Amino acid sequence: MQLVKTGLCAFGMSGKIFHAPFLKEHPGFLLSAIVERSKEESNEKYPEATIYRSVEEMLQHADIELVVVNTPVKTHFEYVKMALEAGKNVIVEKPFTVNVAEAEGLVKLAEEKSLFLSVYQNRRFDRDYLQVQKIMNEGKLGDIKEAEIRFDRFRTEPSGKAHKENPEATGSGSLHDLGSHLIDQATQYFGLPEKLFADVFSMKGKDFANDYFEIVLYYQNNLRVRLKSSVFTKEAHYAYAIHGEKGSFLQERTDNQENELAAGAIPEYGKEWTKPLKEADGILNFLNENKETERMLASSEPGNYMNYYQQIYEFIVFGYALPSPAEEIIKNMKIIDAALESSDAQKVVYM
Repeated sequence: MQLVKTGLCAFGMSGKIFHAPFLKEHPGFLLSAIVERSKEESNEKYPEATIYRSVEEMLQHADIELVVVNTPVKTHFEYVKMALEAGKNVIVEKPFTVNVAEAEGLVKLAEEKSLFLSVYQNRRFDRDYLQVQKIMNEGKLGDIKEAEIRFDRFRTEPSGKAHKENPEATGSGSLHDLGSHLIDQATQYFGLPEKLFADVFSMKGKDFANDYFEIVLYYQNNLRVRLKSSVFTKEAHYAYAIHGEKGSFLQERTDNQENELAAGAIPEYGKEWTKPLKEADGILNFLNENKETERMLASSEPGNYMNYYQQIYEFIVFGYALPSPAEEIIKNMKIIDAALESSDAQKVVYM
């Protein structure tokens, strides 16, 4: 197979869990460079990768064609720009950038350089997201009238991660973090809304970045979509509630890839590597063709983050569709910017 030599800009949680294991196991990639500023933790599992002490050093000396920018969001613009100017294709972690202006600037630069730029929207490969997509595509719910997507946690104590919790840190807070997933899923399901209203603030208090948000997306066909996240949710809600003219579908958030990877699971190429569900994770209730109620439990099929890297490889080698191209993710950044504006002004903002 054609080998795509790849460099990783950081070896923190994101590098260890979401990127390095897949780059190692996929036969089409060679993880040949990793940035570790002071440690050498990657040596144990990835001895074939040369360690560099800065992104600048890696870009200057490493023999790579693809760079994964998985550093804190406030650095994304700088490092993506640097990689593109060095002639490298780029994968950048969500939420892409801090704001729309930065995102548009990077998309323009990638086009000028004839390089590709993809945003790592891995939650498109979660089993729960894919199950909701499947149910809606089957048409059993009819025209969708209302939807709610949640990503809740119970994390009431500070994490100590300043780049995520310091209210003065650019791009910090749940809206840029978890919100980038929910917004991406909403736009994948329903497209860009006409307008929105948002409530974004910190339940922990003014010394912390936002840890709660609720965004109502308004669509022209009388559809309402609510996106919500809180860190004070001890008892889980259904992560997805989809209501249409013919029925409803409720889906739990059951994808466990992140936890399994953190526990040491190996994402074997070409195989289902996640643990099977022990019980159903959804409820489908709809009117059939005879207008009779059918209510049943549903079980989602396994998700696989390897499919993201498989799509990247197929784009490079065969010219297939690029997963989550940066120009597509600009609309997500527009929603984040609009949500902050709406919350600050306490008003509806048109897109």
